[in-house]
Amino acid sequence: MRWNSSYQAYINQYKDLAIEQMLKYDIPASITLAQGLLESGAGMSELSVKGNNHFGIKCHNWQGRTIYHNDDAEGECFRSYDNALQSYEDHSKFLAKQSRYSRLFSLNRTDYRGWANGLKACGYATNPRYATKLIEIIQLYKLYVYDNAQSYDKFMARHNAADTPVNPDGKLHPIYRYNDNYYLKARLGDTFKSIGKEVGISYRKIAKYNERNKKDALVTGETIYLKKKRTKAEKQYKKRPHIIKEGESMYSIAQFYGIRLKSLYKKNHLSPDYSPKVGDSLRVY
Repeated sequence: MRWNSSYQAYINQYKDLAIEQMLKYDIPASITLAQGLLESGAGMSELSVKGNNHFGIKCHNWQGRTIYHNDDAEGECFRSYDNALQSYEDHSKFLAKQSRYSRLFSLNRTDYRGWANGLKACGYATNPRYATKLIEIIQLYKLYVYDNAQSYDKFMARHNAADTPVNPDGKLHPIYRYNDNYYLKARLGDTFKSIGKEVGISYRKIAKYNERNKKDALVTGETIYLKKKRTKAEKQYKKRPHIIKEGESMYSIAQFYGIRLKSLYKKNHLSPDYSPKVGDSLRVY
C-alpha cells in the first residue's frame, strides 16, 4: 500500500470526530478512521457520496432512510444518513450495542491489531484480508497516535494548536469540536452553499446555525458551526467573564464561545442596540 493524498485529506477532516467517538465509546480512533477510509474509499464510494454511509453498515432493523447497493449480493439494503457526523455516531453505537462485538471492548484501547483482527473474527466484513488492510492503513498513516488521547481538549491543544483552515491538498476542511458542537474554518472562496455540499448538511441550516443570511459572504478563517449553538459557553468559563477587546463585536464574541447571539444579550441584560465598549465585562456561561 502506498501513501495516498486523498486518504490523508480524509484523515485531516475526520480525525477529530474519530477521537471524540473513542473518548465517548472506547473504540480506538485508529480503527474508526481506518474503517472509514477502507469502507468509503476515503469518502468517494457510492455509499458515502449518496448516503453518507462511511462504514458500509447494512440496514439490520434500521428504521431510518436507506440506500440500495450491490455488495455481497445484488441490491443490498444499507443505512443512509443526513451527513458524515451521523454516520460516525451510528458506527460507534453499532459496535457498542451489539453483543457479538462485546469482547472487543475488553481489549486495550491502544491494541489496534487486536481490534482489527477481532472485527474480522466477529464478522464485520467478509474480505479475508480485512484485518490486514486495516492494520496496513493504521501503520502507514500513523493513525495509532490518535489512540493516546486521554482528553479531547488537551489532545487538540497539542496536535491542532494552530487550528489552520487549510489541508495539505487544499480540498476538504478539517472538522473540529468545541462546546458540544462541530465547526470548520472558512477558506477563501467558501460559501454556505459550498460548505453545505461538502459536509452533507443543508446550507440554509448552516447559515441559520451561525445566525447569518444564507447569502452572506464568508471571511477567510472565520468559524462556521455545523450544529445549533448552545445557550452558554463551556463550564470553564462559568466564573470567567469575557473582557471586550478592540475590534470585537457581540457576534464575534458569540462565535468565539460557540453560543447563540441572542443568549449573549440575554445573559447580560442588554438590548440589541448595545455597542460593545473595550473593557466591558460580559457573562458567557
